[in-house]
Amino acid sequence: MDSSNFPEMPLDAWRPTKNTLHLYLQIVGKIRLAMHPRINHWWHVPLYVSPRGLTTRSIPYIGGNFEIEFNFRDHQLEMRNSDGGFEDFALFDGLTVADFYSSVFANLAKLGIEPHIWARPYEAPSTTPFAEDRENKSYDKKYIERFHHILVAVDDILEEFRGRFTGKSTPVHLFWHSFDLALTRFSGRPAPPMPEANMVTREAYSHEVISFGFWFGDDKPNSVAAPAFYSYTAPKPDGLENEPLKPEKAFWTPDGGMALLMYDDVRESPSTRDAILDFLESAYQAGGKRADWPLTDLKWNPSEISDK
Repeated sequence: MDSSNFPEMPLDAWRPTKNTLHLYLQIVGKIRLAMHPRINHWWHVPLYVSPRGLTTRSIPYIGGNFEIEFNFRDHQLEMRNSDGGFEDFALFDGLTVADFYSSVFANLAKLGIEPHIWARPYEAPSTTPFAEDRENKSYDKKYIERFHHILVAVDDILEEFRGRFTGKSTPVHLFWHSFDLALTRFSGRPAPPMPEANMVTREAYSHEVISFGFWFGDDKPNSVAAPAFYSYTAPKPDGLENEPLKPEKAFWTPDGGMALLMYDDVRESPSTRDAILDFLESAYQAGGKRADWPLTDLKWNPSEISDK
């Protein structure tokens, strides 16, 4: 895997499209949140990378199931159910969030599916209710296709990294509220209670974790306004920022709470795959060492398995 898998993706070049897409994803993600059976640590909430785009995967519904998929190759939203029903509509520049919202629910109704969601953005670049948002309507197909291309490449690497671990691990999934592709490992031990935190945070961090992922950059305060790979350990152990990271250009944030490897630095690497895997492994070793995880016990060695 070389830099051709990671095209230029400056935030300034596609910010309006990113903001609109973020809101589209929230609408579909909230349908999954509302209708999928609950899973610990909010695993019933995210979306998943597919060969064509992003999908909810199967959501149970009245004796069957259904799926909603963003097809970023043909630029349409597709809805299908287990009875053979299929509906879709086009994604195009000028499609407002309000029109996307109404089209999703109108087409699901044709399949006999009637979700009920809290139809407002959550930690998103807009606070306008979905049904009223006619300001966000940018859909640059070139950058949408780059977005998907990058997601596929990162998803493949995170899946490979996931396979090195024998403990409890999330799937590789995209959280639509924070717009990042993430993977989390668990030590198996409960974390200290967080009574001051909100319900979402308390459930997400009820157990010790080391998380990894990729985001495309955003404009939130104290965030990174450029694409980057990241890792953090929670609860944060003392001295984490003193541990070494790979490759050379990886670094800890000033508070030591986050390890970062900038996307543009990865693009300059002779092997992007090796650079990313080195970063993920070094961040895991750093967090596991400082938090006293049983690193040897949690490591899986596929070479020990015979194919005969």
